[in-house]
Amino acid sequence: MLLTNYQTDSFYDEMFSEEGGIRQSYHTLKSRIEGMDDKELLKRKASAEKALLSLGITFNVYGDEEEEERIMPFDIIPRIVTSFEWKKMEEGLKQRIRALNLFIQDVYGDEKIIKDGIIPAEIVYSSSGYLKECKGIKPPKGIWIHITGTDLVRDGDGRMLVLEDNLRCPSGVSYVLENREVMKKTFPELFASLSVRPIYDYPIRLRGMLEHLSDKSNPNIAVLTPGIYNSAYYEHSFLASRMGVPLVEGTDLTVRDDKLYMRTTKGLKQVDVLYRRIDDIFMDPKTFRKDSLLGVPGIFDVFKKGNVALANAPGTGVADDKVIYSYVPDFIKYYLGEEPIIPNVPTYLCSREKDLKYVCENIGNLVVKAANGAGGYGMIIGPVASEKEKEEFVGKVKADPRNYIAQPVLSLSRIPTLIEDKLEGRHVDLRPFILYGEEIYVMPGGLTRVALRRGSLVVNSSQGGGSKDTWVMG
Repeated sequence: MLLTNYQTDSFYDEMFSEEGGIRQSYHTLKSRIEGMDDKELLKRKASAEKALLSLGITFNVYGDEEEEERIMPFDIIPRIVTSFEWKKMEEGLKQRIRALNLFIQDVYGDEKIIKDGIIPAEIVYSSSGYLKECKGIKPPKGIWIHITGTDLVRDGDGRMLVLEDNLRCPSGVSYVLENREVMKKTFPELFASLSVRPIYDYPIRLRGMLEHLSDKSNPNIAVLTPGIYNSAYYEHSFLASRMGVPLVEGTDLTVRDDKLYMRTTKGLKQVDVLYRRIDDIFMDPKTFRKDSLLGVPGIFDVFKKGNVALANAPGTGVADDKVIYSYVPDFIKYYLGEEPIIPNVPTYLCSREKDLKYVCENIGNLVVKAANGAGGYGMIIGPVASEKEKEEFVGKVKADPRNYIAQPVLSLSRIPTLIEDKLEGRHVDLRPFILYGEEIYVMPGGLTRVALRRGSLVVNSSQGGGSKDTWVMG
């Protein structure tokens, strides 16, 4: 029996309690696993992997010498979240997105939060995500952040914490949707007996949110991709297909008479809403990076004049900065007058002299990250780094303290994961996806990323991580 020798060790386990008992939400799953022999479970795992391979769910790893597309590793033991726990997470995420949207609106508007001393002006202005060109802009319906993927982690005490906010071009939702379809075929009897909340309608909700941004009754929508060499190209094409809208590249679009048009076989067709999967600085070579071949010359002016809605709005990256992340609990109190429902991970700002001294002296016990790093890059995990790596990273931090933060090494929760022919605990995080349109919608579940390497805390696919289906109970 694969679960017989399973060890929780000293970590918080999502499936088993500290005493070794099964958590209530996992009873049915445990019974089902124990009801089949090991060969049957391994057979279902192989079948699931084959199904994902046939779907062609791939991603590229930047800097990979072989430059080959890879299949996202997938584990068939799901993560289960109770309805009670999910309710708190959902409320906390909605609260956070409201406060972040108000912050972005404020820093490009009256700057009250800066004038009231809640956050230093230099922290905001020095952020690589802050765009002075967005000053005074008012996006459609006052919404800046339309699609968010917030990363949550559970610590050794079982508390759920926000690790970071992803507000620019969050990816991974295609894996969530495809994982669910594969799991329905892998464990059909479980889905028949459990009340798992559905997620199939996400593309419908995404399209509805995009339509809400336009005043037209039937607006023309498109998805802008950097192209086939982008690491998330599969997702761009997947979402465009599921929404029933065109997938376009910058060369497919043109600006005429202060409006955005798409080239078609029948001539030019106006685009009213553009879901862009391209970073701000590459969006418009006339306004931002002049060497960008990915964007559309003049699109920013079209946006400023209110003739096209862009999701997410340009400038949202200012709240994607890991230094500004540390102030989000203050944003919640300032704008909403509420205490944060989901707290942040404790964070040291290297721009503060006292914090910088502590980080440099204790780097061996900390995780240090670049303020705008992503994908597991631009960071160091002190306890597993060599003396040379730590010394070099201290040099980087001292040379540019504003752009680094540090956090304690969290004892991330684990969950049973099928590794070869046995179940072993592996560390996980959770990325729920949030849509902000007429109302705020949080997909029930999200992407559970799993660090497949033994002892690893890095869950990113680019660093060898995989994924699990996440079941929120009804």
